[in-house]
Amino acid sequence: MLTLLTRCPIGFNAVSRSLARCVSLIIITAAVMLLIGLTAAPVTSHAAQSYDNCTGFITSLPATISTQGTWCLNADLATAITSGTAITVATNNVTIDCNDFRLGGLAAGLGTQANGIRANNRDNLTIRRCNIRGFFYGVWSDGGSGHLIEDSRFDGNTYVGIFVDANASIIRRNIVRATGESSVQIDLFGIFAENSVDVLDNTINGVKARANGLSAYGIRTFNNANGSISGNRIRNVTRGQFGFSYGIYNASSGRILLRNNDVVGDTSGGSIGLRCENSFSSAHNNMVSGFATAFATCRDDGNVVIP
Repeated sequence: MLTLLTRCPIGFNAVSRSLARCVSLIIITAAVMLLIGLTAAPVTSHAAQSYDNCTGFITSLPATISTQGTWCLNADLATAITSGTAITVATNNVTIDCNDFRLGGLAAGLGTQANGIRANNRDNLTIRRCNIRGFFYGVWSDGGSGHLIEDSRFDGNTYVGIFVDANASIIRRNIVRATGESSVQIDLFGIFAENSVDVLDNTINGVKARANGLSAYGIRTFNNANGSISGNRIRNVTRGQFGFSYGIYNASSGRILLRNNDVVGDTSGGSIGLRCENSFSSAHNNMVSGFATAFATCRDDGNVVIP
């Protein structure tokens, strides 16, 4: 702590020059103390969010977007619908920017069949900075091409966190957490990618089939020739009584690259770290631990296996 003391000559015989000097010293001291106070004061608020790029706002649910552009959230939104879709994308070239606000469907429960965001046969859909929770599908986009799902959180969705079936698409830098336990589906998926989709740098933590269900998948691919599954972290994938648990399951018959993924299992029977359709799928520089079977069919091009 810095203390500034100011002493002025006072008294009946003080000359005017001394008084002027005293006043100047008081003013300078006060300015310094004010500057110190402003510098040391804690920051109590964040800078206001900018919405300059927004074409419009989504303010209630369910909503349908039929105009191209960037559509934003500026508040948390929630719905209790048990079927249908919270936000339907009905045109091409749409960006949904949630600005870190929540799109919630938890009130519908484990029997929900409602979707968070749905696009069918659309091109160039972007979803970013969303917190999507409690839906059957967090995001469901099939058909079209050129989609980007990034920098979002998917929490407590009951069937699939992210599903993309669209050529030349990317799913990257998302957190997919606590997916599963649907009462109307027996196989559950953190991320499901079809048709040349790159799945990059995501964290999947918790995919759980119900006790009497079948299989749970961290990342599942199908017909995803030429895709890349790279840099993902997968934890806590729990199978049902009659199924398997997979870190990454590649059901594509063509070339696909599984690289730099960190996949951790619970050592239970029926658990497989990396599973491929055939040896055209190259597994390189992955770290796999805690699975009853580390690799199944994938071509091992140099990986680390920890029991």
